[in-house]
Amino acid sequence: MERAVLVYTTWPSIVEPEAAGRKIVERRLAACVNILPGMISHYWWQGKIERAEEAVMLIKTRASLAEPVTAAVKELHSYTTPAIMVLPVDSLEPDYHRWIVTETSAWRRSIRPADWQRRF
Repeated sequence: MERAVLVYTTWPSIVEPEAAGRKIVERRLAACVNILPGMISHYWWQGKIERAEEAVMLIKTRASLAEPVTAAVKELHSYTTPAIMVLPVDSLEPDYHRWIVTETSAWRRSIRPADWQRRF
């Protein structure tokens, strides 16, 4: 069975990831997204340290969809350079793994691989 991955990304408010997460799940790019509001970030940006309140989104998907998920996040995101990290999952409960693979299988049936770049 194909390997599962988590895609980690951050957003400037709760509103954006709510809308983006729904679209990502509707497109069958992910079985589930979790949105965690209230994160505080300190980071370097354009030569100075910034502080921001952000929301974290964890996208549960399969490894072969990491590229189209990344493209969708970039399309839906307001940041010029959004944080997007694909994290491998080393261990996963077998039934939960099967659920992720099953829920994202419809993406392959509905969109040809060559078309995802045009669509996302």
